[in-house]
Amino acid sequence: MPRPLGELEDSVMTRVWKWNRPVTVREVLEDLQQERSIAYTTVMTVLDNLHQKGWVRREAEGRAYRYEAVSTRAAYAAALMNEAWSQSDNPAAALVAFFGMMSAEQREALSDAMRIVAPAAQVPVSQVPDSQVPESQVPVSQAPENPGAAESEAER
Repeated sequence: MPRPLGELEDSVMTRVWKWNRPVTVREVLEDLQQERSIAYTTVMTVLDNLHQKGWVRREAEGRAYRYEAVSTRAAYAAALMNEAWSQSDNPAAALVAFFGMMSAEQREALSDAMRIVAPAAQVPVSQVPDSQVPESQVPVSQAPENPGAAESEAER
């Protein structure tokens, strides 16, 4: 599981992910300088650290490097969610609580994702053992009308 990125690492990776191409320290620096005062050597160190941690790969280009993301922001977010979920002593209850925190748009995205990933693996709530999801933790307003019919199309 990847450790969460620090604030500056996240700012740098946001650009690398958004641009979706090999980038130089100078490009990242110039974009970051629109928001904050930051030194070239700081950005260079952050990208080097990200390389050592396996977040970016780099290729020499003259005396500099071009950095490229190893995986997507979506994969990073999924790994963080998976790690948090796996830490729970009651994963079903953790999911119910998480779903209760979701906006309508997030629930729709979840529904879309489930249609893509596992249409045959969906289990109606009526078939989930009561011991796994305490009724007191299922917000009535958040309960899906048709839990077996999740459908999806895309990742952001």
